[in-house]
Amino acid sequence: MILDGKRILVTGGTGSLGQVVVRRMLGGEMGRPARITVYSRDEAKQNDMRLGYLHRREATDDIIYQTSREVLAFRIGDVRDYAALSHAVREHDVVVHAAALKQVPSCEYFPVEAVRTNIDGAANLVRAIAGGGTNVELVVGISTDKACKPVNVMGMSKAIMERVLMEANLECASTRFVCVRYGNVVASRGSVVPLFLDQIAHGGPVTITTEEMTRFLLTLERAVDTVFAAMQHGNRGELFVPRVPAARMTDVAAALIDGRDIRVVTTGIRPGEKIHEIMVSEEEVHRTTERGGYYVILPILPELRAGGEFVPALRGEYSSAEVTLDVPALRELLRGVAEKRA
Repeated sequence: MILDGKRILVTGGTGSLGQVVVRRMLGGEMGRPARITVYSRDEAKQNDMRLGYLHRREATDDIIYQTSREVLAFRIGDVRDYAALSHAVREHDVVVHAAALKQVPSCEYFPVEAVRTNIDGAANLVRAIAGGGTNVELVVGISTDKACKPVNVMGMSKAIMERVLMEANLECASTRFVCVRYGNVVASRGSVVPLFLDQIAHGGPVTITTEEMTRFLLTLERAVDTVFAAMQHGNRGELFVPRVPAARMTDVAAALIDGRDIRVVTTGIRPGEKIHEIMVSEEEVHRTTERGGYYVILPILPELRAGGEFVPALRGEYSSAEVTLDVPALRELLRGVAEKRA
């Protein structure tokens, strides 16, 4: 299996996605790693994550519990710090690059900070590998739908991150760089679903920015599935996009309110916010194929394309404007999230 005996570095490993990536790697579904290192700058989150594994004793967690003691490590560091990142990278074979500033309004108010983490962080990673002295054979970059036709700083910085990592395939001949791109992760930090649930718990009102707004919805587990698919099946410079359902945010609110007497108010679009999410643009359609249930965007750089003809998997952009979930379906999808918060 692809991660058997590998030393894996997860930048931003204490984030919502990073934690699920680590848990599932510890479970062994991609092979038994030699070491998994969580690399982040937040010592409190690292400590909480470490204690979580120390206290995990449920029978269903036996494998993860034992493996965490044998292979899981934590390292304080910032992707902005080239020296610290370079030192960490030197000891690993695989990097999952999840470190990011991802709050849209925060990036609008502090755009230089977004550049330093999202762009310079990726550039530091490439520089550390290109400089030699590492055994890194695979890098998976975590991107976002907001990088597609970006209108906000977070998306713009992530779009550049994608291109930095894709170009790195030319600079680092022995390392395979791939990316994944996905939309709103249900119940992750920054997701609107926990906000709605908190507002409902306090009797409302539930705040909607605009009635027209739609979003793709996927679980953290599905997001990690995409990361693992890119690891297994991604060629150099390719970008994996999951095929997921989309919904109106008014319907998400209605599903969570579930008939209770709670008011919904419209507050207006926040700085940098999109009305619809787009995961494959109309410009990318002509180089998008389908593989294993995922859309795969082939590299924009011709030097990285494998060649050969293919039939594009899409005729138009892949947008959340094409709503596929109604309120009953949303109730089913969100039931587990609401029960955990109850």
